Amino acid sequence: MITIAEIKAEFAAAAPDGYSALYEKYAGDERSGVRKLLEQFRKKEEALEAEKARIEAMKVYEAKYEHLGYICGIDEVGRGPLAGPVVAGAVILPKDCKILWLNDSKQLSAKKREELYDVIMEEAVAVSLGMASPARIDEINILQATYEAMRQAVAGLKVTPQVLLNDAVTIPGITIPQVPIIKGDAKSVSIAAASIVAKVTRDRMMVEYDKVMPEYGFAANKGYGAAAHIEAIRKYGPSPIHRASFIKNFV
Repeated sequence: MITIAEIKAEFAAAAPDGYSALYEKYAGDERSGVRKLLEQFRKKEEALEAEKARIEAMKVYEAKYEHLGYICGIDEVGRGPLAGPVVAGAVILPKDCKILWLNDSKQLSAKKREELYDVIMEEAVAVSLGMASPARIDEINILQATYEAMRQAVAGLKVTPQVLLNDAVTIPGITIPQVPIIKGDAKSVSIAAASIVAKVTRDRMMVEYDKVMPEYGFAANKGYGAAAHIEAIRKYGPSPIHRASFIKNFV
């Protein structure tokens, strides 16, 4: 008799559209382990279908504006931290984009963000990043620095988009039509993709800064105002990547 491990391997090797044939094949197997295995794969299939439906719902803005041409999602990461740059992402996804699990980067685990980053970089029509340094943030303020990073990201695209879907803001100084969407990183696949690319890029930068300045815990706090981070600023003083305008109450 075929073992449960062998049945599991059969399912693992099959595409989801081949599960129904396997359910039928093992429907008469009364072993509890087999019944449990079939139930597991049914639940996995249901979760996959639910995810496909969620992603389709996140394409409503893309569907609305696709007649205009290339659609670019824009989002930023790092407006709130005490240290490090603000990073903006600009992503143009293909019209028939099949990427699942896209979401507001804050709703995803670091592992999932890294996985999706690779998929986005592989499948996107174009990806670009912009950033403003801590010194630039101090010079022109965080909002203007964020706009500057977003303009850089748009300017760096190898394909010119016909419309921008932005997370909540309208970027001054851009002639391309813009659609600001409140909580857009949870409502648009394009903005979600931009959010993920920006987040992974910035987090990787903060991990690298941590290797040079480990006393501030940048790898863990990513520059945000955790209690241990604030204590380190008081103890060691500001680093070259701290935003002077953000830490004046701690120094």
